Amino acid sequence: MNIDYSQLPKRSVLCIDVKSFFASVEAVRRKLHPLQAYIIVIANKKLPGSVVLAASPRVKKEFGITTGSRAFEIPPDPRLVLVEPSMKLYLKVNKMIIRIFQRFVANEDLHIYSIDEAFLDVTASERLFGDKIDIARQIQRTVFKELKLVVTIGIGDNPLLAKLALDNEAKDAADGLAYWSYANIRETVWKIPDLKDMWGVSSGYIKQLHSLGIHSVYELAHANPYVLKDRLGLLGLQLFYHAWGVDYSILSEGSASKEKSFSKSQILMRDYYKLKEIHIVIREMVDEVAMRLRAHKLTTARVALGITYTKDIEAKGFRCQMTLDRGTNGTREILTSFQLLFKKHWHGQPVRQIYISCSKLAPARYEQIDFFLSDKMTERNRAIDQVMDELRLRFGKGIIFWGCSLQQGGTFLQRVHHVGGHKGETAFD
Repeated sequence: MNIDYSQLPKRSVLCIDVKSFFASVEAVRRKLHPLQAYIIVIANKKLPGSVVLAASPRVKKEFGITTGSRAFEIPPDPRLVLVEPSMKLYLKVNKMIIRIFQRFVANEDLHIYSIDEAFLDVTASERLFGDKIDIARQIQRTVFKELKLVVTIGIGDNPLLAKLALDNEAKDAADGLAYWSYANIRETVWKIPDLKDMWGVSSGYIKQLHSLGIHSVYELAHANPYVLKDRLGLLGLQLFYHAWGVDYSILSEGSASKEKSFSKSQILMRDYYKLKEIHIVIREMVDEVAMRLRAHKLTTARVALGITYTKDIEAKGFRCQMTLDRGTNGTREILTSFQLLFKKHWHGQPVRQIYISCSKLAPARYEQIDFFLSDKMTERNRAIDQVMDELRLRFGKGIIFWGCSLQQGGTFLQRVHHVGGHKGETAFD
């Protein structure tokens, strides 16, 4: 099969990553160079099972400690500096970085992918700042000069190639740059040795591809696209074209930047075995997401649940979703759906991480009647939600909470003063 790349949109796209963001910010805070420091950012220094959120490049290279490692895996080396996260500081620095990006591109050409990663379409900016590689180097210099942070940049003819260039070459390149184009697909994309290093290929799809005898990106690009579509649906066809470097998305069209869901994820500080305790955590998480839906005057008609088990067992967890009969932003209705999903798919394994998502969003302009709930019960639930929202907006999240949060397993009271699930703090010099 041959792809006529001349018919595809060709842009100048940068995918920028702040190297070990949390750990780098903590290094700069201590007047240390991010690449020379031995910083480990950990959720809670007192708990042996606490999760590592970030580690400096030297820590990763010399000690093998990475994001997701546990506290008990950290050796007692005097060079290692363990710090708890300061999410308010990280968000503040993130805004500083975004303001630097905005000097080089218009807002419609900027897509914030995560707190430490962003896409910039610099096609229109090349007339002002030079070609895409020059712009990438200018951004690197500016971020380091002003914030003392190191960024690595993947450059591509589309967002897919930019992201692949970042993840598979730029992060390890001496100058932190890599350019993958339509002209070098065979030398770049097809050389990705493992499917897990291909952007957008989940572990579930990797298993299905392995069952088809596909173990590398090269094999994916040379598979029968009709078989892929038959086994994996339209996503199988999409993965096939991604293996050829094909991506039609353009940042300025806005589809990537529109928020399509509200979600929340939580890594638990211990393994949860009891249904009652897990339900408490799910209730607390749903409570926060439902409040966000109401604040944005939106309803959800689809919920998705992700459960990750402890790494000590072979089973990894499960992902499932449910389409609701009607759109809602009521806490109790959304909670019931998540509880049903969990009961259906969980079989007693120890739970370590919970992810919830509400999608298929729509403006909360009207409400469809639920024949299984009395008007009195519906009004009661709505009134409870409204009062709790108003109190929290006025006095803070911790002013009111469900009684179950006081029981064994509840995490709300531990997280109530946190930002993004972690402690918030302070100044950046």
